[in-house]
Amino acid sequence: MGARYLPAFAAANAVMALTFGTFAAHGIKDPQAREWIMTGVIFQLPHVAAVFGLLAWRNSRLVRSGAWAVSLGSLIFAADLNLLALGLPRWVAAFAPIGGSMMMIGWLWLIFVALAGERLDIVDKARD
Repeated sequence: MGARYLPAFAAANAVMALTFGTFAAHGIKDPQAREWIMTGVIFQLPHVAAVFGLLAWRNSRLVRSGAWAVSLGSLIFAADLNLLALGLPRWVAAFAPIGGSMMMIGWLWLIFVALAGERLDIVDKARD
């Protein structure tokens, strides 16, 4: 995917987090539902900021791939909790670990990219 889609996706992720966070703070009376939404927001917003930080650090295909995993994972995790809060059946919760795993895989990949440093530049430049 083109480099411009990741920041747009991250910004949309932020809008979702802010919308649901505001909704939870002002429109949700059920404490469990509010807690689910706020847990999603707590995971989602920092990962949005992290994606922009990653792109500022090193906007390369290898970094973007890790940032995509982090961004998609945070969306899946938060959306799953939001759907639970909106009353969907509890089996929906089965998707939260997929989002959490994607976030962890993305961060592990980024650790590898950071530690490999310039050794991966040749691979990265060949693919861009």
